[in-house]
Amino acid sequence: LAKQVAKATDGDGRHVPGLRVATVAGGVPYHAHLKALRGPLDVLIATPGRLMDHMASGKAILANVEMLVLDEADRMLDMGFIDDIKHIASFLPEQRQTVMFSATFAGEVGQLAKNMLKADAQTIAVSTHTSTHENIEQRLHWADDGKHKHALLEQLLAGREIDQALVFTSTQRDADWLADRLAEIGHRVASLHGGMPQGRRNRVLQNMRSKRVRVLVATDVAARGLDVPTISYGLPMKAEDYVHRIGRTGRAGRAGLAVTLAERRDAGMIQRIQRFTTQRMPVATITGLEPKRVEPKA
Repeated sequence: LAKQVAKATDGDGRHVPGLRVATVAGGVPYHAHLKALRGPLDVLIATPGRLMDHMASGKAILANVEMLVLDEADRMLDMGFIDDIKHIASFLPEQRQTVMFSATFAGEVGQLAKNMLKADAQTIAVSTHTSTHENIEQRLHWADDGKHKHALLEQLLAGREIDQALVFTSTQRDADWLADRLAEIGHRVASLHGGMPQGRRNRVLQNMRSKRVRVLVATDVAARGLDVPTISYGLPMKAEDYVHRIGRTGRAGRAGLAVTLAERRDAGMIQRIQRFTTQRMPVATITGLEPKRVEPKA
C-alpha cells in the first residue's frame, strides 16, 4: 500500500517543482531509507513499525509535520496498531491537520478515530457501510460442509463468468493450503498474506495484474488496490471487513461480483454482516451442487 501511495503521489505531484517524496516501509534495505531521509522532505509515506525504528535512531524527525494522513484508517486504528499510531502522533506538533481515510468508521474503530481528532472534526462521506453498492452483485451460497464448499469454489472458478478472482481466507495457513489445493487441479494461483516477505508479495501482485496469476488466495490484510471478483471462502473476523472485501471489485463504477460461501456454523456472522450493511445477501445455488441441508435462518 505504501508503494501504491508513493506511485500516486509521484503521479499527482509531477507538476509540482522540486517535490520531495520518500517511502519508508518493510522489505526495503535500511540504507535506502537513510538516503531518502537525509534531506528535507515534503511527503513521507511510511508503515508504522519501520517509521518508529527511524524515529528511535533519530533519523526521522517529525517536529515540522503539518499534516498526518492515515490511509486505511480502520486498519491503522485496529487494536494491533493503535499504540504505534499514538506513539507516532505524540512526536507531531499539536498544531497540525489529521486526515483519515477508510471504507468504514463504524463501531470501536469509529470511537478510536474520534479520540485522535478534534471535537469539531468534519466527516466527508462519499458512501457509507450501508450503501447499496448497486454495481456489485452479491451472492450467498450455503454449503453443507467443507467438502461441499470446496466443490462450490471449484465450480465458480471453472465458470466463464470469472476471468480472475480474489479468494479470501480467514488465516495465513488457510491461504497457503487452499492455494496449494487449487494449484493441484491446474489453476494459475498464488497466495498473499502478511507472513510473506515484501518482495514476494510485490511479485505476486504484479503477476496478478499482468494476468500470469488467475486466482489470488489472500487474507484480509494483504489484498489492496485490486479490481477483480471476490469470493469469501473463509468469512471475515469482523463485519466491517466484509465491506472492504466487496470493495475489491466493482471499483470506479465498473460492474463487480462478490460471492460468499458459508456453512451452517457461519450463520451468526452472516447475520452480523447483514445487520451491519442493512442489506440481505441474496441466496444463490449452483445446479447439481444444491445444499441438502435446510438453509439456516440468517
